[in-house]
Amino acid sequence: MRVCLLIMMGVSYGLLSSAGVFTVLAAVGLVPRFAGKTHTAGKIILYEEAVIFGTITGAILSIFSRYCQFGAWWQELYPQAEVQLHVIGSIWQAAFGLFAGMFVGCLALAIAEMLDSIPILSRRISFRHGIGLAVVSMAIGKLCGSLFYFLTEFHRTG
Repeated sequence: MRVCLLIMMGVSYGLLSSAGVFTVLAAVGLVPRFAGKTHTAGKIILYEEAVIFGTITGAILSIFSRYCQFGAWWQELYPQAEVQLHVIGSIWQAAFGLFAGMFVGCLALAIAEMLDSIPILSRRISFRHGIGLAVVSMAIGKLCGSLFYFLTEFHRTG
């Protein structure tokens, strides 16, 4: 019974966090922005599938990290090829760093452009007072959650 409950909680939390990631990507309009800038609107489904595939791959690699240690696998396969292992690892890190940096940079720019719309939204819904308090409240909530997570070493349980 305990295992079933843990499985249900894990799947639920995973669905919630992935929904949050995709909501942010949809809210900032990252995929349509890429398609518009590259003049490839006909391939927008391919872009969306690439984002979904990348997110799923990242989740699998982070959850099942002990099964995804390709360096250890390569070293078992070719024990004398230690230099090759370093070269392959360096190439992998460079490629990952390049793509992750491009994604984070584009996401940051899209979020910055979205922040320009907050004053317009606040005027339209007549939310004139308390915006600063709402932002500070969200920041304090994030801080408290992070402190709880790391000070109680909640990340080491399980």
